[in-house]
Amino acid sequence: MPGDRPHIILMMTDQQRFDTIAALGFPYMETPHLDRLVNEGVAFTNCHITAPSCAPSRASLFTGYYPHTTGILKNADRWTRSWVEQLNAAGYTCVNIGKMHTWPYDTPLGFHERYVVENKDRYLENRYYFDEWDKALAAQGLVKQQRELYRKHPDYRTRLGAFEWELPEHTHSDMFVGDMAIWWLRAKPKPNRPLFLQIGFPGPHPPYDPTPAYAAPYLEKELPLPSVSEAELAGQPPPFHAMRAHNCEVDHDSVVHQLNPTRAQLQRRRAYYLANVSMIDAKIGQILQALEDQGYLDDAVVIFTSDHGDALGDHGHSQKWTMYDIITRVPALVWSPGRFTGGRKLDGLCQLMDLGPTILELAGITPPASFEAQSLLPALRGEAWSGRDTVFAEHPRDGILQATDYMSMVRTRRWKLVHFLDEPFGQLFDLVDDPGETRNLWGVAAHASKRQELLDQLREWRIRSQYHTRDWGREWR
Repeated sequence: MPGDRPHIILMMTDQQRFDTIAALGFPYMETPHLDRLVNEGVAFTNCHITAPSCAPSRASLFTGYYPHTTGILKNADRWTRSWVEQLNAAGYTCVNIGKMHTWPYDTPLGFHERYVVENKDRYLENRYYFDEWDKALAAQGLVKQQRELYRKHPDYRTRLGAFEWELPEHTHSDMFVGDMAIWWLRAKPKPNRPLFLQIGFPGPHPPYDPTPAYAAPYLEKELPLPSVSEAELAGQPPPFHAMRAHNCEVDHDSVVHQLNPTRAQLQRRRAYYLANVSMIDAKIGQILQALEDQGYLDDAVVIFTSDHGDALGDHGHSQKWTMYDIITRVPALVWSPGRFTGGRKLDGLCQLMDLGPTILELAGITPPASFEAQSLLPALRGEAWSGRDTVFAEHPRDGILQATDYMSMVRTRRWKLVHFLDEPFGQLFDLVDDPGETRNLWGVAAHASKRQELLDQLREWRIRSQYHTRDWGREWR
């Protein structure tokens, strides 16, 4: 029988789109172990992040607050506190293996043990920080594949960040993180108190670097490749045009963007990205087996999600930093057959950070009243649940989104609005008539009232947020 305080295993990828799991309706994928979590668990199919980049999205998840509340609005903003501290204080053994993207990287954050593995290609925060992966490669006398080496490829600027992993398979970042998690589970004595284990895979974030064996089948598949019209591009706001040009000039994460890539380029990039997902899926299967072998799985809740998506050329863009659903919508799976009825797909709106209070309540902890995140536990238990009326996301100017001070989004079931501070332009989409978000209705007179209605919701969100979280800082002092 499941106990009152289960083991909680939170597995996260970096930059994984929603449309990358076969059981969620995407048959070109090879993801048998994630399919198991879907088929035997609960899938929240309309889960949206609070920020379209790594650190602010993750900080929201691990604090329960929007980025404007935490002050963690972009990568490398200082982030040192989380609700993991509450799990720790309540008697959980708290372990992180892999990526968290805290700053500093190695801040304790409430974990008893941290085995830090960060971005594959680090430049912004601290390129000379040597994480567990760096050390392991160096101990084997290996030089990590990275930007300086990729730049030596004669076709570097046309590869769109897609490169073969040429070192031994076990040294790949995602294989390494998965193997380290398996090592920890098998080598460490099972604690006499519940375990919170966060496993952070660096992929499929670029460089898109699967081994050739994983890449080969996807190169032969018929994959959904983007087709971007001039009309769609013309309807995009100026900051997005500026970002497209910038990403062609600067090779962020070893990706040089192309304004008009060939179908062959698009096929290779998407194939490599999806192959990286399948690599992670294989390692998840091994982790699940280790959890079962070590006696954790009978009383565990396994959660799988990601911090945001990846454009992969959709809408003419590279990586993230926009508010299209391919960026804001992420997989969110909760598996615990003895505890929750499985095989359910729930399409109510929710935010990625809503997993935070869900985890606390599973651990028997009452979330702080000031949380902006909302527990999903009622939905998991099969109680009446319709989700949020609206979800929100935000992002400031940074090294990539350079042509706006602040971008924010409000999304309902049918409508999405993207606002740019102090600017007359924006984006407005009817997600029923235009699910692909290709027709910007911002300046269409017939939709002026809907635009104003959503702008009003953005204003009320910020006012309500400031009032609701007025005492939140006391909990971190």
